[in-house]
Amino acid sequence: MKFLTIIGVGFYVIVISLISTLLILFSLHILAVQDVTMVLSLLYTDNSYRIISGLVGLLLILLSLSFAQLILGKMQKERTIAFNSPSGRVTVALSAVEDLIKRMCASIPEVKELRPYVIAGKRGIEIDLKVILRSEINIPELTTRLQDMIKNRLQDILGIDEQIVVRIHVAKIVSVEEKDKKAKKEFEKTTPNMPFSGF
Repeated sequence: MKFLTIIGVGFYVIVISLISTLLILFSLHILAVQDVTMVLSLLYTDNSYRIISGLVGLLLILLSLSFAQLILGKMQKERTIAFNSPSGRVTVALSAVEDLIKRMCASIPEVKELRPYVIAGKRGIEIDLKVILRSEINIPELTTRLQDMIKNRLQDILGIDEQIVVRIHVAKIVSVEEKDKKAKKEFEKTTPNMPFSGF
């Protein structure tokens, strides 16, 4: 699957680059109108060239459709988790799982802000967490606790045996001084300016 995606991206890069190069050459008058009309008339009049150009066009359309279907199918498949229950098939939106992770971590006082992104693939469920932490905490201990809590809770709720990988990226550590500065700025915004207030 990854190999086909690489081929598809390479194909689109080559085709777009070729068209872009032709347009640049045409705009710089390096490629003359007579050359373009000569090539087009040759493709139009010669039967063998007509067959080749028709087959190339058909192949390009088929490749474009297959790659579009592959990419769209992969995106749609990755945004849900599906499993079978005794009563039928169940799908869970990954956005619902992301909301659940946000609610789970809201009770942890060391975490100021958290943004989860969940991907479901063949290897299992991958969760990327972007976290803003409060200062004066043990980061390895907290991140291990977060990872274990999220893994165990999701396995209990979803009832799946697939591997759950939780990656955490600490984007920022907010200190007490930053909070005080922010509170002071908010206070200054809401308080009207007094004359001679700086004296």
